[in-house]
Amino acid sequence: MFAKFWSPGDVKTRLAATVGASVAAEIYRAFVQTLVTRCGATATRRLLAFAPSDQQAAFVELARPSWETAPQHGADLGEKMHNYFAEAFAAGVERAVLIGSDSPNLPPELLDRAFHELATVPVVLGPSDDGGYYLIGATGSVPPVFNGVTWSSPDVWQQTTKLLTDNQIPYAVLPTWYDVDEIQDLRRLQADLANATETALQHLRDRLEALLDGVAP
Repeated sequence: MFAKFWSPGDVKTRLAATVGASVAAEIYRAFVQTLVTRCGATATRRLLAFAPSDQQAAFVELARPSWETAPQHGADLGEKMHNYFAEAFAAGVERAVLIGSDSPNLPPELLDRAFHELATVPVVLGPSDDGGYYLIGATGSVPPVFNGVTWSSPDVWQQTTKLLTDNQIPYAVLPTWYDVDEIQDLRRLQADLANATETALQHLRDRLEALLDGVAP
């Protein structure tokens, strides 16, 4: 999983325009914590790849005991993702999956399904409804999909799948999910959490209610 340190003004900037930078940062921190908890039994090895590198202590504290931590490496998102997969395969990993930290209610079953799909295809993608993807997985080698992509744009999915098609690389597609970037996404998340039965999601629901009390319209 990729995550950034929750400094006000550096994360969830679109959400911050409505709820304020400090609240948005705390919301994002809650997202990361929720995913660490919910995905703590997924895969045989779990790595929280963080940025910036000088915040290692905070991420080690958050990730223990189920996750390892390591800083992200690269000049931009594409290079960081490429390096994540390259380092995983160099370490002997056969199948690697990467998610972001913008979808705290993402079902862990979708990660399990991604690993299952990689038994038959070299790449798996999970589309998000904003034109990007919430998950990418690969087996054997780094897929050629991290250059020539306009990151953080509605074109990410189209550009990524075109690169795979152009290189004649088959891929599997998971069900669509959503990122929480705007206030309407946050309200959608809150609605989805209203009847949550999973403990981690109940905690997230309560945390969001506390953070947003008297803040967001």
